[in-house]
Amino acid sequence: MSEITRIETSQRMSRIVLHAGTVYLCGQVADAGLSGITAQTENMLAKVDNLLAQAGSDNRRMLSATIYLRDMVDFAGMNEVWDSWVPQGYAPARACVESRLARPDLLVEITVVAAAG
Repeated sequence: MSEITRIETSQRMSRIVLHAGTVYLCGQVADAGLSGITAQTENMLAKVDNLLAQAGSDNRRMLSATIYLRDMVDFAGMNEVWDSWVPQGYAPARACVESRLARPDLLVEITVVAAAG
């Protein structure tokens, strides 16, 4: 049986879970005080970069991503940042949905599954 490793674990969640060569990240959002879809998406993806690196992976090893937007009006702006962040030829399976998010100032959230390095 494969071991499960949990990193930065609290009562509610783990920021990273490693199992059977797969990295699971909890939902990532922008820091409080950032406004606009571009700034929030850039900040959120920088957090994903940091967590993937901590797990021994990177955005070239992403398997899937689920993106939650407060309003689909921000779809194009989010995609502009996303497209420049994902290396050419390494796009994961992806879904993007409109959803009410945990804080009223949040415009975007992402969950990522990646292969471990």
